[in-house]
Amino acid sequence: MHIQDIFQAHPTTFSFEFFPPKSDKASEELFSHIAQLQALQPSFVSVTYGAGGSTRERTQDLILRIQRETNLTAISHLTCVCHSQDELQAILTRYHASGIENILALGGDPPRNMADYDRSRDAFQYADGLVSFIKGWGPGNGKRGFGIGVAGFPEGHPGTPNRLKEMDFLKQKVDSGADYICTQLFFSNHDFYDFRERCEFAGINVPIIAGIMPITRDSSITRMAELALGARFPARLLKAIERCSGDPESIDRVGNHWATEQCRDLLDNNVRGIHFYTLNRSDATRRIYENLGVKDSQSLRSR
Repeated sequence: MHIQDIFQAHPTTFSFEFFPPKSDKASEELFSHIAQLQALQPSFVSVTYGAGGSTRERTQDLILRIQRETNLTAISHLTCVCHSQDELQAILTRYHASGIENILALGGDPPRNMADYDRSRDAFQYADGLVSFIKGWGPGNGKRGFGIGVAGFPEGHPGTPNRLKEMDFLKQKVDSGADYICTQLFFSNHDFYDFRERCEFAGINVPIIAGIMPITRDSSITRMAELALGARFPARLLKAIERCSGDPESIDRVGNHWATEQCRDLLDNNVRGIHFYTLNRSDATRRIYENLGVKDSQSLRSR
């Protein structure tokens, strides 16, 4: 389903994100988790995209398998890094032929093993160029092109310390053809509400989806900070985790409770959508639904 139709059908969207597995065994394990989360009736699911070809083929294979073997709408991430226009054209053609209708367009980071990679060799250095390219790519015959999402950063983009410039760049991505914004993970809803207000002030009027990732273990804090490029952890959350004294089950309960309360507050404040970063597991996300007192996304929408 095209993302524009999803937003029209769902006043609040609920979506899940996965990353491509690195082995066939991990792929089968992931697919079992996807099958479990399918029962929660998400509006869509997305799959991340590795830099420099590290997992790109697996991303495409997973997206196409979701399309074939489930009733879920799959959205593929696509980055500018290490891609020529011909390569991007080939990917979009393959997706369109397979029934994929939506792309999350990202600037992307250079591969870790290519620290000195020259971005001037890429077709596009920034996401707005990729958005324009996808928007201009058309299947013809009067058919609608891809739905396009872009990233937003409630805590600020790490590469743009000037928050005013940051909003200018975000608006440029939206004006280039983006249909919605999906935010980086955050742990203070105040940051999200401030970001939402600044988008409105800047004339950005597309739906904004809030990214939520529950903490499941002590080590995941460091991992999250790396994934989110310096995510801020509220002192109250850190104190709660410290009281767990390293006990994995206690940390998992604290993290799940915090994420649940974030979701409850976001829903009370008319969030347009919630996007769960699952880390390829189903248990934490399923427990958030249970804590909210519902069995699936449709139950949340009807409240």
